[in-house]
Amino acid sequence: MGNPYFKKRVRCIEVARKEISELLVEMMGTGFQGRRLGEAFDIWRQMLNEKGLTIFMGSSGSMSTTGMWKIICWLIEKRFIDVLVSTGANISEDILEAIGGTYWQGSPRADDAELLKHRIDRFYDVYVDEMEYRRMENFISDFARGLKQNHAYSSREFLHLLGKRLSDMKIKCIASTAYENNVPIFCPAICDSGYGIAMLLAKRQGHPVNMDQTKDVDEFTRVAEHAKQTGVIYTGGGVPKNFTQQVAVILTLEEGGRNLTPHKYAVQITTDSPQWGGLSGCTFEEAVSWGKISPNGRHVQCYCDATIALPILAHALNESVSNRRDQPDFAWLFNTK
Repeated sequence: MGNPYFKKRVRCIEVARKEISELLVEMMGTGFQGRRLGEAFDIWRQMLNEKGLTIFMGSSGSMSTTGMWKIICWLIEKRFIDVLVSTGANISEDILEAIGGTYWQGSPRADDAELLKHRIDRFYDVYVDEMEYRRMENFISDFARGLKQNHAYSSREFLHLLGKRLSDMKIKCIASTAYENNVPIFCPAICDSGYGIAMLLAKRQGHPVNMDQTKDVDEFTRVAEHAKQTGVIYTGGGVPKNFTQQVAVILTLEEGGRNLTPHKYAVQITTDSPQWGGLSGCTFEEAVSWGKISPNGRHVQCYCDATIALPILAHALNESVSNRRDQPDFAWLFNTK
């Protein structure tokens, strides 16, 4: 009887002219994080070919400041994702650039005291003008002052209306792209960002905005209730990951509530490690114990900087998937008064 552990040989990669998608398929036959990146591509591609599947994307980390936000716009336009759950930073810092601001390549070894004197904010090796950042916050604050004061907004409602404003102004960014394609954006920690500063400015000028985060959970749960099956893509972890994971548990808590099938597919690109006990580094195997991830589905975590992995994955999908086979319709959500 042969050794049961020897099932698949490691395959060497031959250097040749090939598409990125071909390379990733070959990388599935290697090892370490190269293999996992190839598997991430394969799982995402499988999701796009499955009927009745709703794909959630959780976005954290400083992605928009590093030139990644147009990839998110492209994923929304192609409907390679159906719902975006984001930190406030990633859906505000793209607006800074969209309205004319600039991110500059810098150095992680800069003299930060000198940068402070010049009003330059640093994101590791990226610089931005503090006054341009304030301009972005003031832009959002001006929008917030036009909202109803007697209405409790979910972040999804707030961002949909902001997306409409930006779209009407012909400003291309994540929120306007989501608005134009009927893709909901949820930001469960919206005040932990420039949005929080913008809404505080509006409040102190006599125009408070009532944000209802419980309404976020309710709306997000209803999106999951409408889904036949679900898959998740995470760049980073944090609040977007936990918010998306917990929906599989929520519906089991109500008496008579249906037991939502855990997420069938799951891909995470992360640099967080599981041994510290935090959710960002938590393995999908651990999530199985909570009923958040299906033990019978496909999932992979690739330990890689998302600014490396996401462009590679997006270009591979662009080469290999022309159209989404099936996608959910959220007209019922956007028509809610």
